[in-house]
Amino acid sequence: MEFKTRTLKELRDRRGLLAAKQALLGFDGFVDTIVAPVALRAGQGDNFTPISTITEFGQRVLGAAGKSTNIEFYPRMEKLGGNGPIMANALLAHGAQVTYLGALGAASIHPAFADFARRARVISLCDPAATTAVEFTDGKLMLGMMRSLDEITPEKITAVLGDAAYRDVLGAADLVGLVNWTMIPNLTAVFNDLVTRVLPQVAVRPGRVFFFDLADPEKRSPADLVYALEVIGKFEQFGRVTLGLNLKEAQQVFTTLGFGTETETESGLRAMAGKIRARLDLTTVVIHPKESAACATREGTAWVPGPYFAQPLITTGAGDHFNAGFAAAQLMGFTPESALALGVCTSGHYVRTARSPSLADLETFLANWR
Repeated sequence: MEFKTRTLKELRDRRGLLAAKQALLGFDGFVDTIVAPVALRAGQGDNFTPISTITEFGQRVLGAAGKSTNIEFYPRMEKLGGNGPIMANALLAHGAQVTYLGALGAASIHPAFADFARRARVISLCDPAATTAVEFTDGKLMLGMMRSLDEITPEKITAVLGDAAYRDVLGAADLVGLVNWTMIPNLTAVFNDLVTRVLPQVAVRPGRVFFFDLADPEKRSPADLVYALEVIGKFEQFGRVTLGLNLKEAQQVFTTLGFGTETETESGLRAMAGKIRARLDLTTVVIHPKESAACATREGTAWVPGPYFAQPLITTGAGDHFNAGFAAAQLMGFTPESALALGVCTSGHYVRTARSPSLADLETFLANWR
């Protein structure tokens, strides 16, 4: 696969550029507890057989209708979570400079974010939300409690940060990552505040990227989704906009925009990315299923296979790691194909090791990808 050789060359030639890049990300924050659902317990601790698939779990739940049942979740780890913090943490591992504005703790920074806060500049708006991430071999269920995210509003950001400091952090940023629209009820209002009031007073920075991740908009109405996408399009006047979508998100956006359906084939992914990009008039749309990734730019489309791994150590955060790798590649001026490759390698390394990779790790990963 020649794209790996090309990506490896671009990484070796350009990796030194990322250390000078500034990233501003927001606005969510979660404490994630990764759990395994217990099917049959043979002893204490991790001496059990897990429920391996969502189908099997669903059958267990359906069997409780009209009765009741007990399902044990065995905790594997507790970690920082949320699309923003995970993506920011991955960018830190890559070597970028990061400022994070979001839900990391009200009175003080939550212990789950303590290490992150030592390595990034953090500004907290409110308490983090909480997620119990139930992982299966065929996907995951994210069970969230997120009332604290209601506090993230334009007014709260201004009260905590102040208009001048808000403009300063935006003005310094080469990458502005605005993620988890679905779970932050007032995020469209934050977007509108940025494009109408704040960004018009911020100096243009050549090459600035605005990266958006909707985060599974299934529970939001089609009208809400279409309006948010229209507002996202307005950021193009202030920089280059990238919309990142996993397969489910891409299919929902594609259908909501009136395009019907497409397959998960290379041609189907290219078509979805291209039509969404053209309809919204964005610089880039990227779609990342588990086994490949595709993107569309104003110049055309690209696609790469992924280093799929059937037995991952962790899957929660895999998409956020893809986003970090893809965005880092954009900051370093990679071609779209190579940006896709860096994205799938960042995600692939993470699910194998449960650790955010450095650029040196990714160079090794690319060199050994067969």
